[in-house]
Amino acid sequence: MIIVGRVNDTSQEGFILLGFSDKPQLETVLFMVILSFYILNLIGNTVIILVSCLDPKLHTPMYFFLTNLSFLDLCFTTSVAPQLLVTMRSKDKSMSYDGCIAQLYVAMGLGSTECILLAVMAYDRYAAVCRPLHYAVIMHPRLCLSLAVTAWLSGFGTSLIQCSLTIQLPLCGHNTLDHIFCEVPVLIKLACVDTTFNEAELFSASVFFVVVPLSLILISYGFITQAILKIKSATGRRKAFGTCSSHLVVVIIFYGTITFMYLQPGKRRSEDQGKFVSLFYTIVTPLLNPLIYTLRNKDVKGAMRKLILRKTTG
Repeated sequence: MIIVGRVNDTSQEGFILLGFSDKPQLETVLFMVILSFYILNLIGNTVIILVSCLDPKLHTPMYFFLTNLSFLDLCFTTSVAPQLLVTMRSKDKSMSYDGCIAQLYVAMGLGSTECILLAVMAYDRYAAVCRPLHYAVIMHPRLCLSLAVTAWLSGFGTSLIQCSLTIQLPLCGHNTLDHIFCEVPVLIKLACVDTTFNEAELFSASVFFVVVPLSLILISYGFITQAILKIKSATGRRKAFGTCSSHLVVVIIFYGTITFMYLQPGKRRSEDQGKFVSLFYTIVTPLLNPLIYTLRNKDVKGAMRKLILRKTTG
């Protein structure tokens, strides 16, 4: 449970999310794009979850984690997109204080969880490629469940800490957010006191949840690359690389945008840049994940064809 510190009159007034309201034509175009992306995101990630659950051949650690990622992406986009779409189509750009804090907690918790989950998926690929004979023993169901639970708990645990620190900052009546949704760096900038501690603490948490997992991912792929290069068969090398390439593409896209938002000094980043970067990793990236995994994965495409044929013939 989040203890909400109600400072001044902000709790009664709520917040004003400016979004792209200063660019009406762009806002209209973005509304259609975001709505389309959100619908496709719901469909794509739901399909991956259903296919992974219904096809017995996909009951493996890799697809267990992929199911977690798809469910996480569904929740991540849903925590931002509906409110953003309503705000963009309404003259009233306000958002309640409690709604903003809830969005702050959920969105950051899901983003932090994804950082850890992508590192766990890299470890799974390392075990599959570098320790194929011991893969079933290493990635046993109990360990997979423990790793997934750890990712979720650590993500929402750090979000609870960050949100608790952020909502204690006095805003002195400032309630206009020049952003697309409630996000910790944006609320910190709104405070009317020295925020050095909050910025340092957020940077430290970002290093732990971005730099450390990314370093582990790169180390895993270093070992994976060595193992693949030792495979004499060209077909074997392609197959081994194919099991990892989709995950690597997702990692590059997600960590690239999240690093820009949380590890770059705020003074070097323009408001519009921050909006588009946040838009990318909350709306675009969750849609790219199912596209990447379905278009580049023969197992998923095969399972989808089987389910479609079974439904049409049944």
